[in-house]
Amino acid sequence: MAKRDYITREGWQALADELDYLWREKRPFVVRKLADAAAEGDRSENAEYIYRKKELREIDRRVRYLGKRVDELTAVDPRTDNPDQVFFGAWVDVVDADDSRHCYRIVGADETDAASGAISLHSPVARALLGKRTGDVVDVTLPASRRELEIEAIHYTRPNRN
Repeated sequence: MAKRDYITREGWQALADELDYLWREKRPFVVRKLADAAAEGDRSENAEYIYRKKELREIDRRVRYLGKRVDELTAVDPRTDNPDQVFFGAWVDVVDADDSRHCYRIVGADETDAASGAISLHSPVARALLGKRTGDVVDVTLPASRRELEIEAIHYTRPNRN
């Protein structure tokens, strides 16, 4: 049995929207620009033609990838039946031993983003947090070290940060 890859409903929608945009808007635009550049004559020294061919290949590659990936992913809504426990899709406020505060969101591998705190459910931090509750202290084993994190809060809607 094949392992399913999970993604939040918002993450799945973002990938589907990107696929739709590339297929319906970006690709036709680039094809028109490529045809215009090809009509200018000698293609071997036509920078616009060469650039648009490369751009079209990149779009087609991404469309193929997204077309397959969107079908392979399982969109999961966050569990709200137990809001005091960490499940997939939760935003988790933690504090470490140095009193540094972090907010992580546990998401699928396709939607990770270090800048926003979105971490893969397969990451060491997410694996340590899953199933835990507010006030729990978790020990996270990282490749080069160990960290202790205390769970301060769990949210299932995006926390309002000022």
